Amino acid sequence: MTKRTNRKVAVVPQLAESISTRPHSSAYPSAYPSEAEDEVVATTQNHGSFPFLSLPSELRNKIYSLVFSAAPLHVDLDPSTFKIIYRAQMFAIFRVSRQLYREATHHFFSTHTFRIFPTYPGRYFKTKRPLLARLPAQYRESITSLELRLGPGWNSPPRGWVVNEALGLADCTSVRVLKVFVECDPSDAFFKGFRKSDGFYEEFSANLLDEIMKRVPSIKVVEFDAYPSVKRDGDMMLGLEQVAAKYDGKIVGWGPERGWEKEVEQIWLDALLIHAATPQKLSRSRAILA
Repeated sequence: MTKRTNRKVAVVPQLAESISTRPHSSAYPSAYPSEAEDEVVATTQNHGSFPFLSLPSELRNKIYSLVFSAAPLHVDLDPSTFKIIYRAQMFAIFRVSRQLYREATHHFFSTHTFRIFPTYPGRYFKTKRPLLARLPAQYRESITSLELRLGPGWNSPPRGWVVNEALGLADCTSVRVLKVFVECDPSDAFFKGFRKSDGFYEEFSANLLDEIMKRVPSIKVVEFDAYPSVKRDGDMMLGLEQVAAKYDGKIVGWGPERGWEKEVEQIWLDALLIHAATPQKLSRSRAILA
């Protein structure tokens, strides 16, 4: 009886090994982690960190783009924009570390277009402190694209639509693109009897564009766009194009909304034939605005 008992006791450890969650023998392949692997997992769980800053900058920029993907491309004083940013908590990344703060803020402000004057109806539209004036100087330095939207308040522009030092354009040293979007042209016959006076808003808009161009000399491209009702040969667009033509070295571009790009291509080709000039000698903007 004693021998039988000893045999049973000797077998028990072997059975325990065979049903163990971690095989002790390396002779058989196992899907279970080793002791060394368990230590790595435990260390990662304890620290709860990932070496994000060790990633290449190109990959970090792609991650920043995903973080800020919910934000609108054109940022303005608009309650819906604030709700999107708040709900998505996309600015929480700014509080992680100083390096992340510098990289993430620069990425956000350099990849979005910021509207110079607010267009949302109500108190934001009439505010004397547009979004640009509310931003810290270091944020304005990262901005590469601005938008001037013309049309709202065409009969009585808000008092806050003034280009002055408080607007902060002097800090926008990285801006390369100025987008000018025209919502309406008061010189059209449709507005007769409703406009304040003939040529009032057209002159007001041209002066705004001129002041912006003066204060932001880093602008390289002026991109015009409009709603379908706006004519390119109307007083509004002609006045704006004349302002852009005053500044040498600026490239005139055309946005996708109005579809003027196709018309421009034909004008460009016609100008080459008329002047018998090579594309190198005749700039596209000069041919269009001449």
